[in-house]
Amino acid sequence: MLLNELTIKEAREKLDTFQISALELTNACLEAIKKRNQELNAVLEICSKEAILEAKQADKKLKQGLRGPLLGIPYLAKDILMTKEVKTTAASKILINYVAPYDATVIKKLKEAGAILLGKTNLDEFAHGASTENSAFGVTKNPHNESRVAGGSSGGSAAAVAANFCLFSLGTDTGGSIRQPASFCGVVGFKPSYGRVSRFGLLSMTSSTDVIGPITKNVEDAALVFEVIQGLDQHDATSLEVKETENFTGLSGLKIALPREYFSQLKNEGVKKILEKAVEKLKQAGAVVQEVSLPNSRFGIPVYYIITPSEISSNLARFDGIAWGEGSKEAQNLHDFYFKTRGEGFGAETKRRIMLGTYALSAGYFDSYYQKAQAVRSLIIEDFRLVFQDYDFILGPTTPHEAFKIGAQTNDPLAMYLEDIFVTGASLAGLPAISIPGADSEELPIGLQLIGQKFQDQKLLALAEALQKILI
Repeated sequence: MLLNELTIKEAREKLDTFQISALELTNACLEAIKKRNQELNAVLEICSKEAILEAKQADKKLKQGLRGPLLGIPYLAKDILMTKEVKTTAASKILINYVAPYDATVIKKLKEAGAILLGKTNLDEFAHGASTENSAFGVTKNPHNESRVAGGSSGGSAAAVAANFCLFSLGTDTGGSIRQPASFCGVVGFKPSYGRVSRFGLLSMTSSTDVIGPITKNVEDAALVFEVIQGLDQHDATSLEVKETENFTGLSGLKIALPREYFSQLKNEGVKKILEKAVEKLKQAGAVVQEVSLPNSRFGIPVYYIITPSEISSNLARFDGIAWGEGSKEAQNLHDFYFKTRGEGFGAETKRRIMLGTYALSAGYFDSYYQKAQAVRSLIIEDFRLVFQDYDFILGPTTPHEAFKIGAQTNDPLAMYLEDIFVTGASLAGLPAISIPGADSEELPIGLQLIGQKFQDQKLLALAEALQKILI
């Protein structure tokens, strides 16, 4: 096995016993990026010199007897997270030369833990998309089949892990943007509960649902990364310090809910078979799996695509080419400057979402759209609450099908929005959710999604690890 193909746990053992060095591990990852990134376009910015320096520092600490779960472990971060002295573009022309003056809290925590930042990964511009085709710097291709998308918006992060460019990556999940690409690329994608991980230093998309989380090669690694990045942050008023009181006691006797609405909207036979296989394996292990109803789940997409553009309209107002972003060089006056700056700097999908959100928030339409969407969001949250009164977890598909072909949906925004059909609910409710590889359909990966109770993230990770073991 090549060093860059190791899991975090495997690398940890070899690093701690001096079978390998952090420098060797880092160079193996950098070499993998060098060999294949031109084809995949998963990494936008490579920090070779900085990574090698950090690896040498990690080796010194190891020789001094220092230890830690992520000490000397190379990773990549989605290019929407602030990284000091490294470009942070959000895959947008309007931020093409922006260099952050500070690290996001998650980056700072990983740096303190001794993890080694290799670079920044591609994404849909400002995280607006489900295929990474909306990036100003080109589409990311799926490592399993380069004619297919890697998913989005954290497509670069998922593809990088699947291609063994790193041992883990960071993504962001607003309505499925960690889980969906993880499913398409055959890796693990974990969205923590809203509030468990600080959002400070994240270029906000939808402030009420944005969550930062890990993409890894297995569930055990996701738990290791989560433990390092989670926790209260004085810079983020929405962050929390949570002490979980419930422990995972095994699959036997566990009650798992299977929403019938997910099945009614599932047309792909390959995904159905994978889900049915997982249900059978869980039952054999002693779990109780029963159908339930999430009656308002059918409103998840329309609710999400009113609330999300509305918050985008507000969050992106700052990018005016003066305080933030690249300004137009051709403007004749201030109004012309704003018009041209945003016209040249924002891509088509970002413009579409800004216009949708501005319309939904405008006088005369606020009550009809935004306020009503928030009311229905409350009903979706209540659906989950009622199910969790009787069940421990919810099981379903992550995506309605395997990765689609590049260009297949670029001219159909509604079809692209429907890619999020199974993942928006957990985001709107602020619940922890994870996608784990189920099996391959037509030689392409398909993920299974598990949803847990709010703030029971470690319990969800323990279940996901148990399920992953019985599916192998």
